[in-house]
Amino acid sequence: MSEKKHMSYFGVGPIYVTLIIIITIAAVYIGKMECFSLGVTAIMKIPLYITGIILIALGVILWVQAVLISKIDKNIAENKLVTTGAYAWVRNPIYSAFAIIFTGVLCLQNNLVLLIIPFIYWIFMSMLVRKEEVVLEKTFGQEYLLYKSKVNRCIPWFPK
Repeated sequence: MSEKKHMSYFGVGPIYVTLIIIITIAAVYIGKMECFSLGVTAIMKIPLYITGIILIALGVILWVQAVLISKIDKNIAENKLVTTGAYAWVRNPIYSAFAIIFTGVLCLQNNLVLLIIPFIYWIFMSMLVRKEEVVLEKTFGQEYLLYKSKVNRCIPWFPK
């Protein structure tokens, strides 16, 4: 009988997070340039600021749930598929948490043009995570396929 493959501790996480950090820093810098000032709006300043603070807080809460409360390191070490807690809401809560936090940072910039960037986060996450999903399917088989059919890849939502 073949031994079950072991999950990676990091997966594509460092690549994804580094990529969106760079994109966010560049967006904040570019958003302050004169040519992008058309997205700055006085009427949306307070709603965007409040939204930004809420998104940052939600992202931090999601990260804490995914990493600390779900004890993801322990479960990876034991080669267990986590499907409860934050993982019942989204298959990649750590990556999603960073995307939510950086979307909040973009909201704080009060520049509507920058709100295109979260779609880029989502596209990159969707592309990169597919590699991990192949490994998870090989590692956990039907258990992962069932989980995958019930829980969103990137956007936290109620499980089906």
